[in-house]
Amino acid sequence: MRAVAAVLVAALAVGTALPRPGLLPHGPASGDARLQPGDDESSPGVLLRPAPRLYGHSARRLYVGTNGVISTQDFPRETQYVDDDFPTDFPVIAPFLADLDTSGDRGNIYYRQDNSPDVLDQAVGYIQAGFPHTTSSFMPTNAFIATWEDVGAYQELSQDTEPSRKLNTFQAVIAYNDEDTYAIFLYPEGGLRFLGTRPKESYNVQLELPARVGFSWGDGDDPKRDGLFHSLASSEPALRNLERESNTGVPGVWVFHVGSVAPLEHVEPGAAPGIVPKGLPASLGQEWSHRLHPNGDHSAQQSYSASPSSYSSGHHGVGVEEDVHGNPDVFTYSAASRETCAQHHRHCSPHAFCTDYTTGACCHCQATYYGNGRQCLPEGAVHRLNGKVSGSLTVGQASVRFQDVDLHAYIVGSDGRTYTAISGVPQPAARALLPLLPIGGLFAWLFALEEPGSENGFSITGAEFTQNLEVTFYPGEETVHVTQTAEGLGADNYLSLKTHIQGRVPFLQENTTVHIAPYKELYHYSSSAVTSSAQREYILVAGTANQTMSYFLRQNITFAGCPHTRLLAQQRLSVAHAFTLYDSQEHVLRYALAAHIGSAGDNAENSPVNPCHDSTHTCEATAHCQPGTGMEYTCECAAGYRRDGRGCRDMDECAKNPCHPAAVCYNTPGSFSCRCQPGYEGDGFQCTHVGSTQRLTPCQHEQLYPREVPPGPSPVSNGHVPQCDEEGQYRPLQCHSSTGYCWCVDAAGQEIAGTRTAPGSTPPRCGTPESVQQLTPCEHARLHPREVPPGPSPVSNGHVPQCDEEGRYRPLQCHSSTGYCWCVDESGQEIAGTRTAPGSTPPRCGTPESTERPRTMCERWQQSLLEHYGGSPRSDQYVPQCDVEGNFTPLQCHGDSGYCWCVDESGREIQGTRSEPGSTPPCLPSVAPPSVRPSPRTDVSPPATGTFLLYAQGQQIGYLPLNGTRLQKEAAKTLLSLHGSIVVGIDYDCREKTIYWTDVAGRTISRASLEPGAEPETIISSGLISPEGLAVDHLRRAMFWTDSGLDKIERARLDGSERRVLFDTDLVNPRAIAVDPVRGNLYWTDWNREAPKIETSTVNGANRRVLVNKDIGLPNGLTFDPFSKLLCWADAGTKHLECTFPDGTGRRVIQNNLNYPFSIISYANHFYHTDWRRDGVIAVDKETGFFTEEYLPEQRSHLYGITAVYPYCPGARR
Repeated sequence: MRAVAAVLVAALAVGTALPRPGLLPHGPASGDARLQPGDDESSPGVLLRPAPRLYGHSARRLYVGTNGVISTQDFPRETQYVDDDFPTDFPVIAPFLADLDTSGDRGNIYYRQDNSPDVLDQAVGYIQAGFPHTTSSFMPTNAFIATWEDVGAYQELSQDTEPSRKLNTFQAVIAYNDEDTYAIFLYPEGGLRFLGTRPKESYNVQLELPARVGFSWGDGDDPKRDGLFHSLASSEPALRNLERESNTGVPGVWVFHVGSVAPLEHVEPGAAPGIVPKGLPASLGQEWSHRLHPNGDHSAQQSYSASPSSYSSGHHGVGVEEDVHGNPDVFTYSAASRETCAQHHRHCSPHAFCTDYTTGACCHCQATYYGNGRQCLPEGAVHRLNGKVSGSLTVGQASVRFQDVDLHAYIVGSDGRTYTAISGVPQPAARALLPLLPIGGLFAWLFALEEPGSENGFSITGAEFTQNLEVTFYPGEETVHVTQTAEGLGADNYLSLKTHIQGRVPFLQENTTVHIAPYKELYHYSSSAVTSSAQREYILVAGTANQTMSYFLRQNITFAGCPHTRLLAQQRLSVAHAFTLYDSQEHVLRYALAAHIGSAGDNAENSPVNPCHDSTHTCEATAHCQPGTGMEYTCECAAGYRRDGRGCRDMDECAKNPCHPAAVCYNTPGSFSCRCQPGYEGDGFQCTHVGSTQRLTPCQHEQLYPREVPPGPSPVSNGHVPQCDEEGQYRPLQCHSSTGYCWCVDAAGQEIAGTRTAPGSTPPRCGTPESVQQLTPCEHARLHPREVPPGPSPVSNGHVPQCDEEGRYRPLQCHSSTGYCWCVDESGQEIAGTRTAPGSTPPRCGTPESTERPRTMCERWQQSLLEHYGGSPRSDQYVPQCDVEGNFTPLQCHGDSGYCWCVDESGREIQGTRSEPGSTPPCLPSVAPPSVRPSPRTDVSPPATGTFLLYAQGQQIGYLPLNGTRLQKEAAKTLLSLHGSIVVGIDYDCREKTIYWTDVAGRTISRASLEPGAEPETIISSGLISPEGLAVDHLRRAMFWTDSGLDKIERARLDGSERRVLFDTDLVNPRAIAVDPVRGNLYWTDWNREAPKIETSTVNGANRRVLVNKDIGLPNGLTFDPFSKLLCWADAGTKHLECTFPDGTGRRVIQNNLNYPFSIISYANHFYHTDWRRDGVIAVDKETGFFTEEYLPEQRSHLYGITAVYPYCPGARR
């Protein structure tokens, strides 16, 4: 059994994933029950006898659900779990948790309990492969098998849409005995055609949520307990690797220890690289053994193991260990001299990864590419081939020579068609070569359509090989030799080939045509050579006369393959169409073939063939045909192409600057290439200076030392690397790779004013007369500055106006060198009386933007009383007096009563200052007058003065600036890296410009100033277990936090002193907390699953009461808006974003389709919340409730707290 299993694993190591025969038997023939078709169905509970141990409990029944899950209890409605992340509220085993749908016969879901020896043998083989050191004596007595076969994602269909043809197949097995239980997830090759689904409740929003794979006992949300849950995959990269990688040594097979009579603290994943499994079924092993070793050669065996976290110098590295039992005289191996990926990966294609084997290293093409790893081409894309043909032929009795005539081939990779044209061969020889179809047949083998489990020639040889072909014609026995040598891929990814033809060929009369019927040819493979031989007939047609002739061919193709993997021993090439023609007018010899390659045993003449395999599909040339069930198929754009609504269009990879700064990128259809600039050498991805004294052009110099993006509307802060042409000059059109802005430049690389376009819009036409677009008056004035409008203290130098994104004058204009500011009308003319002197507050111009200073406490109190008085207060009624800045004037008087008093900055009366009518107290200002901020030193970068967001993401705090309320994603960056931390709660002190945060890993509360160079400072480091929510009261100089480990809410000064507990009773899972500094109120959430609630009290802990305790589920986020006076929360249970007044009245729903929110903050007319399903920041419009945009950090992990940083203190003075 061990030898049989090893052969199977060796076979699997050749491919990229588990073949369908690797799944355990399933379907009606195996006695399976079938789950009722539908969108949210569940099976009756299957009574298990005996009952397995699962997560420390006895599982007497198992339920199977449509959405890729198994549970020990019946399922809730899918809306309660299908779009949520782990952990779930109920126990699940989830091989692929997503919103699946089997309605309309879109797939089948099967399940059964089985104790047959064959099934148990196969299961224990996989288990022992994953746990080789602990399961040698384990023998299961029963297995529960659930199979999702060709199931689809939920899809909202209309008259204009058709059901998606992307279908998934996967299987889950639970194998157990009286003591232990193991779960096996199996993902066959090509089984995962889609990786996520769109949430029903927001289906029209372009959000696709990745599936979740793993385990949960259902109470993992409790932070006080390490819940029994384990997440295997919840992101697209991890899901994509499920069928390629493994923790057992067999790609696509994953094993976990999920239950035991002994204490099991957590789910244990298998981890056994390089170990050969013992107990795989003999029938399956024999099938693979026959494919690999038809002659009984079982000398070499290997096992495969992959680790998703293995990397080598930026290239994916997959570790593979081998167990070689070969003849020592034939195979020798020296560990000291073997090549590794650390040395070898530079030989790989940019579209490949390197794999370490015990005997050396090999390159393998990434998904959506094919080749031998050293050269990779995009799947399904059109490809070209260029070469030269020379020859010396005897045609009949005549000798013909030709030298370096042109050969061109055109390959349509999506359907395996190849067209070959040889021009310039003298006519007698060209006509005589018509039957010699193998010249073009080489390209048919190289680029044939691949049936599942098969590889075409290019996937084996790449672009470097030699073909030797010998053809003997009958009955004359003329013999010709053909040698074709491939010399690699050129700069445009075109294969370069040299062909030499020598020998004798039969003479053909003029006006003779040649017909060749479809044929099949068997190819034999070894580690460095491919051979074939065949007898082939052809028909000569001259007028009404037909003559059948034949020839016998032998060919061998030699190449330098990967010696550490095994190829299939045989494959069969099927040529469905063969065509040959000589064009006497153009003097061109043409061959055309359409071919697919498959298993050598597949020789059925009449069996139906999927359209993808016989070229009868309707996919366009730049699309790849993806076979589905039976005769179904889908068309997917080839790598390097993307769908734009009309078809597949070439992507400009060069826009992403993939090459080295000292290299030039050249975009080609479906791909790109990089070439080092003069004075440098390398592959274009890495260029090194060779000491050349050649002078770089300004554009080339700027590529090495980028400058900032030219100033203009919506500039970005990160540097722009210009695009240079072949001569090193600036390309007229420049685009920023990460922001999408484009503009025209002159010969010196300077931006041409008025040409910049926004992301997503049509780029400007540059380098032609049309590129001088119609300028607006403002843009024209920028090119031809006029004098500053006459007024006080005019200046002599010209003024360059500021234009908005649409080229209009900005309402506020300021002179950069003098500091004068003024307002202008739509024509750019100064509005009289608006000019301000340097250093003074600029005038307010145009319509106030959303970022205008909100009303202060004094102004809001004033407005509130005026509304209360009906707009006309009586002479004896008090109305607070505010100055122009919105602050309380130091002297306040009560109507015309004559009573006056002094107040502090908060409007509170200063004791002892009230005066009688007829006299006024001497009141001193409590607010300093505004001052001009000194210019910063050149070596200091002052903090941003605009509004921005700060978010917590594990070991870092991120910075996300706002432009109005729009997210400036291109300027986002990491503000602070905190190694070893898990930052959860975050808030900002607007007076001291300091951020505060909680750290559940370090069990601390810390702070850091936003001034450059400031260092973090820990202010509380004891008496904490799980500090989560945090709120700062900038008026009282205090902070408040929740501790879900201690079930407490505490308060302290901002330096950590005067710490005291406000509440430590009637709390279960306190999380979010918010404060209203002006009114002195505190708010917090408690997501106790039995009784979730939102509570409030004063900041001193008085008047505690419940505000909301109905229709809430998991209130994770909470924010108090000081301007609208609304308390709002984001609920990950109900998926709602709701608001209420501080007393609990006026409750309303803003958004009811959230994903999995964690924290929320309010600013202007938007909410911004962090989301655990998207791992990003999502913006929601307050009025409409619409999702307006999202930001997904480059580092994809959960985001926690979020806060807004204002340039002033809300509810107080500037």
